[in-house]
Amino acid sequence: FPDMERRDSIFLVGESGTKQYAATVGIYQSNFVADWLGVPATHGVAHLRYGEVHELVEGRICQTYALWDLLDLLRQTGIWPIAPSLGAEVAWPAPATADGVRLGEEDPEQSASSIALVQAMHQGLFRFDQKNLDSMQQHKYWTRNFLWYGPAGIGTARGMEGYRAHHQAPFLRAFPDRSGAGHFIDMGCGSYAVTGGWPSVQATHAGPGWLGLAATGKRVTMRVMDFYRIDNGLIAENWIPIDIIEALLQLGTDVLERVAHLRGKPNTRL
Repeated sequence: FPDMERRDSIFLVGESGTKQYAATVGIYQSNFVADWLGVPATHGVAHLRYGEVHELVEGRICQTYALWDLLDLLRQTGIWPIAPSLGAEVAWPAPATADGVRLGEEDPEQSASSIALVQAMHQGLFRFDQKNLDSMQQHKYWTRNFLWYGPAGIGTARGMEGYRAHHQAPFLRAFPDRSGAGHFIDMGCGSYAVTGGWPSVQATHAGPGWLGLAATGKRVTMRVMDFYRIDNGLIAENWIPIDIIEALLQLGTDVLERVAHLRGKPNTRL
């Protein structure tokens, strides 16, 4: 990536608990001229999607959490090593309001309200009765035509019907006992909020359907970030970096090994 540029579409700064963070969503853009991590070069422009959270101490970065969407980069090369996504595989747009890069002072009451809404929505998710999606009462927290930008492998959905069809129902069929594993960040920044856990989710892979997989019965954790835009007290947009490749590795699928196989380098070891 010899001519790489970084393009933040969301840039948030604030506090979570006693810590200060800068949290970003965007793309690295460059000509892709040499293979990287087994991903074949395209010899054209490529985008590497990211979600990053940087912990700050006295104005300097002391720790970084980074999720780079390697599966989306693979999609751009024409190699797709897992089942087709149920949602739409599209580039993540910047916020519809074109105000995602927040460099000024924020209203502390609005920031607190934004993260409180997100946390209330999360509490609703954990009221799932393992029978009915309506038990979570998610309609209380989202706009009618919200956009849910999932990682490559899951894809993008619009509105509650699309969100349930392309992500929520397949995920809960596969992981009916999923629970929170804790967050390192819960931060409001004006009309935006960000949460993240390393891991954020823990569950048993007890049912079929997620990413086309049959149930494995294995315990799994997932590294997740969520970036939210709030509009008039409801969530209008949600960008979700997830470490899909690491989660699949826990379930017995080595994505990069499959990429090597598709490129003519199969693993013949027993």
